[in-house]
Amino acid sequence: MSAWVWLITAILFSLQWIGIRLSGVHLSPQWEVVGAGLAIFGAAFILSWAAEVAQVDIPQALALAFLALIAVLPEYAVDIYFAWSAGKDPTYTAYATANMTGSNRLLIGLGWAAVVATSWLKTRHRQVILDRSHSIELLHLGLATFYSFVIPLKGTISVLDSFILVSIFVSYMISASKAKIVEPEFDGGPAELLMCLRPLARRSATICMFVYAGLAIYLSAEPFAEGLLATGRTFRIEEFLLVQWLAPLASESPEFIVAIVFVLKGKPGASMGTLVSSKVNQWTLLVGMLPLAYSLSAGHLGAMHLDVRQTEEIFLTAAQSLFAIAVLANLSFSLAEAGMIFALFVTQLFFTDPVFRYAYAIVYIVLTVTWLIVSPSSRQGLVAMVAERWPGKPVAHSHQK
Repeated sequence: MSAWVWLITAILFSLQWIGIRLSGVHLSPQWEVVGAGLAIFGAAFILSWAAEVAQVDIPQALALAFLALIAVLPEYAVDIYFAWSAGKDPTYTAYATANMTGSNRLLIGLGWAAVVATSWLKTRHRQVILDRSHSIELLHLGLATFYSFVIPLKGTISVLDSFILVSIFVSYMISASKAKIVEPEFDGGPAELLMCLRPLARRSATICMFVYAGLAIYLSAEPFAEGLLATGRTFRIEEFLLVQWLAPLASESPEFIVAIVFVLKGKPGASMGTLVSSKVNQWTLLVGMLPLAYSLSAGHLGAMHLDVRQTEEIFLTAAQSLFAIAVLANLSFSLAEAGMIFALFVTQLFFTDPVFRYAYAIVYIVLTVTWLIVSPSSRQGLVAMVAERWPGKPVAHSHQK
């Protein structure tokens, strides 16, 4: 009975906002935050259950990839809106890059660290181990990260960047689809209810859950972010900072909720896999879609030109991603490592001077080189990652350690 209560509650949380949006009712910013927030909260749970059931019929890596892709729909909706607006008003380029860099740094600095912290609070285990199959995500994240350093060097985000980054995303999806199917273990809840259905009914229900949750998140993303922005403006906070941190925090809450749910269900490895996949999606498909939206809006192929601050932000974001890959290269993430990544992320929020952005970026790069020198397991992990996953082989789901 409790499983039905969870499922119905999650559906109703999302349904109330879908009804409000489709009926054209306009609420005050504060109530929009509440209504849209509940919808995102409910949709995130629906996504987690659908991803669990989807693993029966498709490889786990691909199921988690789809979960992450749908979960970042709010971020896509908000950022694509800014890029589209930039095609008509170039001043919106700053908001597009602010939202994109903020969401990427938030995902690693807060999201990845939260998984390890939650796992430690629940089990007292000081380390999260990833399945070897997740090297698929890390390999493609590494490719995207190395290329991303080109963007601040040339000072634009262009259609060429779109082609390269979207190609990396397509390669990632193809590699994930080649993983072997592993029968997942269910520990009760709505996912187990769906498993009692016949195969055709189960697959149909799973697809409907993905679509329904995706629709709820899509309809909730912009009003949720705008409601938070309207509330934040009463405190006279700089708009660039609001777009960079407050809006992504709102729109990325589904990813964080899904990740925490996985941890609470005793699946910290799958939780980290979801967030790493989300990072791949954001650092490839999201960034790659910005110039396309910009060009479609402008009516011609063009590049989004970056000012000095936007260049600094992208450089810092790429450096953080590089260090995160080095830390996770051995497919393990400890509480101490999570604390280091979290501390570096949080402390940089208090320094807005350009000198500090470059300083933190250099610190990340120096730490990456140092990490690979002093950590044989990370070096070996990188070598094994390239040797085993490129150009892509069927992957068996085995566990390290």
